[in-house]
Amino acid sequence: MEQKSEAGKKVRTRSIIIWVASLLVFSGVLVYLLRFVEGFFETSLAGFALYAYGIVFVIALLSAATIIFPIPATALVAAAAARWDPLAVALVAGTGAALGELVGYYAGVLGGKVILKERRGGFDRAVTLMNRYGVWAVTLVALVPIILFDVIGLVAGALRLPVWKFLPACWVGRVGRALFEAYVGVGLFRFILPG
Repeated sequence: MEQKSEAGKKVRTRSIIIWVASLLVFSGVLVYLLRFVEGFFETSLAGFALYAYGIVFVIALLSAATIIFPIPATALVAAAAARWDPLAVALVAGTGAALGELVGYYAGVLGGKVILKERRGGFDRAVTLMNRYGVWAVTLVALVPIILFDVIGLVAGALRLPVWKFLPACWVGRVGRALFEAYVGVGLFRFILPG
């Protein structure tokens, strides 16, 4: 039994490393493409900030709304923050993600009996977190980039946490997470690709 636990930890650690490396590569490619477009067309993309914020909002919303196959908004947040205002990027990304999480929340509301009846693994831990910490569990899990938020959103809906409590808690966590992603992106890409 202990060998399975060790093997599981190694697989999770390897998965996290691959996830982080993939995000860094994808973000780097996006930053490079933005610079390439500026150089190729001999123009500044500064005037397109409003469009960029809109794109970040929509991608963050879709990323959070897709429960089965998440779209990697983290890479886009880091790349956009390296080019435009990181605070604005984080605010629109966090707001879009929080609104997108309502899909999982309402899936939990609609399928609550099935979710609570078929509790396994992650659902068990999410139910325990929600029962113990309530709205604070939503904020904490939304804040941590590596943790899959969909389970806590489903459980929050299934346990009938009021949406007026769920959404602000989710927003605080998602904006905090987006701030972290944005400023890490800014620092990283200014270090790697100066100028």
